[in-house]
Amino acid sequence: MTKVYPNASSFSGSGTISERPPKVLAAPESEAILTVWKKSLLFNCNGFTVFGSKGDLVFRVDNYMDGNKGEILLMDATGNPLLTIRRKKMSLGDSWLVYKGESTSTNPLLCVRKSMNILNNKCLAYVIPGENTSNRSNNVVYEIEGSYSQRSCSVYDDRRRLAAEIKKKEAVHGGVAYGNDIFRLVVQPGHIRTDFAMALVLLLDQMFGSSRR
Repeated sequence: MTKVYPNASSFSGSGTISERPPKVLAAPESEAILTVWKKSLLFNCNGFTVFGSKGDLVFRVDNYMDGNKGEILLMDATGNPLLTIRRKKMSLGDSWLVYKGESTSTNPLLCVRKSMNILNNKCLAYVIPGENTSNRSNNVVYEIEGSYSQRSCSVYDDRRRLAAEIKKKEAVHGGVAYGNDIFRLVVQPGHIRTDFAMALVLLLDQMFGSSRR
């Protein structure tokens, strides 16, 4: 089987997290290359597991199940909540709110909305600060283009600088090819927070991936 993460000693053979906590990857100043695996490390759970370039666990999502499609919790390597992602109620189109930590009682940091503009079919979704969706043209901070089903997406900031990319993960030295459940997330930390970039991956999977009803 093709190797997904090199530091397998951080985890027990049963698929559960071992007692020894994995090392948290420090946020680099330069380009961050992450491996995203659409699989939870916990038994009988759906989710995402994200590794850094050295094989260290960076992010976890363990509540990605059919009954929880309205809310997703992004955690760090040790299980601390980073972002709560919740579907926006009473909204036209597919819109999600991103909150700091585990609480949704505060104002959201971001709103991510699926693009419905038929004149711009390159745009998959766009991101605006807070909850205000009344004026997209003046508030967009990120725009996502490409094809999530092909694992080929680019995230641009408000100055059209490349902030993050989703790419297929290529097998090394003629190994078994990776499927769509294992791919790369390349982040430019100077243009977007790494946890925000991972939140966008989760939402693209909700809007365009196999999780979409």
